[in-house]
Amino acid sequence: MEKKMYNIVIFDLDGTLLNTLEDLKDAVNAALRQYHYPERDLEEVRNFVGNGAKVLIERSVPEHTSIENIEKCLGSFRAYYKEHCKDKTKPYDSIIELLTTLRELKIKIGVVSNKFDAATKELCKDFFQDKIDVAIGTPQISKKPAPDSVWEAIEELGGKREQALYVGDSEVDIQTAKNAGIPSVSVTWGFRKKEFLKTKEPDYIIDTPMELIHILTT
Repeated sequence: MEKKMYNIVIFDLDGTLLNTLEDLKDAVNAALRQYHYPERDLEEVRNFVGNGAKVLIERSVPEHTSIENIEKCLGSFRAYYKEHCKDKTKPYDSIIELLTTLRELKIKIGVVSNKFDAATKELCKDFFQDKIDVAIGTPQISKKPAPDSVWEAIEELGGKREQALYVGDSEVDIQTAKNAGIPSVSVTWGFRKKEFLKTKEPDYIIDTPMELIHILTT
């Protein structure tokens, strides 16, 4: 790939910056219990996430569950998660160091997520304070893999698309970057395995957060 100068990095949130999986699993199972549905284990929830809360619940409930009951279960999930979204969630190792280094390099930082906008902003503020310049969730703008949220973040950061990289942990993130017309960086510490990510052909794959600095500075 031709070397370019990047001064904007757009991150996915869940599975990339924050390990939210345990809290998501607990919220899913709290909702499933309420409607007497079988619960899901951590690996199942890991494979269900990436396309927003509604799709997560659609994948978690039993097959042939009615649309009405899916909506009820989704409401229960959202209510529980709102109260418990920070019980077990924490940044992945070296993420704070990465964001601090990006700040030192004068690189602007955005977050785009298929999580609700209020939760996206709250989690970024609580865990990263002033290290995130822009955070965008749904439903204010079209869900990923639509490119709208990435483009909006770049615009709010005052940059250009050719100056931006997109970093995420799933096939949804790779497709989002492709749709947005910017390079994708896949991380292997999140919700998808490295072998699977390779089949989706991201521009870069990194195993540790600080490897991103090498991409940006060499």
